[in-house]
Amino acid sequence: MKPDFSTLNRDNIVAFIGDIFDRRGGEEYLGEPVTMAEHMLQGATIAEQNGQSEEIIVGALLHDIGHFTSEFGTYHPDDTEDRHHEDAGAEVLEQFFPSVITDCCRYHVAAKRYLCATKPDYFNRLSTASVHTLELQGGPMNAEEVAEFEANPNLKEIIQVRYLDEAGKRADMETPDFTHFAPMVQRMVDKHLGVA
Repeated sequence: MKPDFSTLNRDNIVAFIGDIFDRRGGEEYLGEPVTMAEHMLQGATIAEQNGQSEEIIVGALLHDIGHFTSEFGTYHPDDTEDRHHEDAGAEVLEQFFPSVITDCCRYHVAAKRYLCATKPDYFNRLSTASVHTLELQGGPMNAEEVAEFEANPNLKEIIQVRYLDEAGKRADMETPDFTHFAPMVQRMVDKHLGVA
């Protein structure tokens, strides 16, 4: 019997996210050589392999969840407007996860714009699809936007997840599936909601 996800809470949010990975994870990811699930699982796996904190691992795992939850639908290479998947994802996550994880979702697009403005060589890391979306998302930040972005208390973690975002696009990478990370995701939920 399929779980009831009509009301999300501490007890079913991780299963809900896992269900999204199962049902929609095989969808194309922005014309990249990986699926949506492969992209997010790769970022989380790279973070785990490099001894990153659970916040970074879960942040990388969930940073693009808005591609699944956005009422604007998923990205298409012919898009002429940004679909703001980062905001759609953060709206779901902020109810259940610490601000650092929500911010890694909400600001991973801004982080791309920030890095393109402050580290010009970062642009060379971007895939063709990422260059296209950068244009839709406003291009590199201006000085005022940079200053505002740098005031975020979670800046370091957001930038780390952004680098993992770019890294998680390898056609040949083996990763565990979502169930491997599920206990870690639950720990983040419990931490945010004050459950021992």
